[in-house]
Amino acid sequence: MNIKVLGTGCANCKNTIALIDQVAQAKGISVTLEKVEDLRQIMRYGVMSTPGVVIDGKVVHAGGVPSRDKIEKWLSA
Repeated sequence: MNIKVLGTGCANCKNTIALIDQVAQAKGISVTLEKVEDLRQIMRYGVMSTPGVVIDGKVVHAGGVPSRDKIEKWLSA
């Protein structure tokens, strides 16, 4: 599972990466986490508010830190 967190490096973006990593480790799921900070790349996904989360090429979240429950659902799908 390839997960990209889109954002310019704000605290919410860092918290999102940390939370996704924690949930993946707790569930024993192997994920590839990538941080995308380039504004042009972020805009290609159509994300206007960060952090954005892209899983396997599909935008699943934008704006604010996603809840732990939401992340668990993504990783279970």
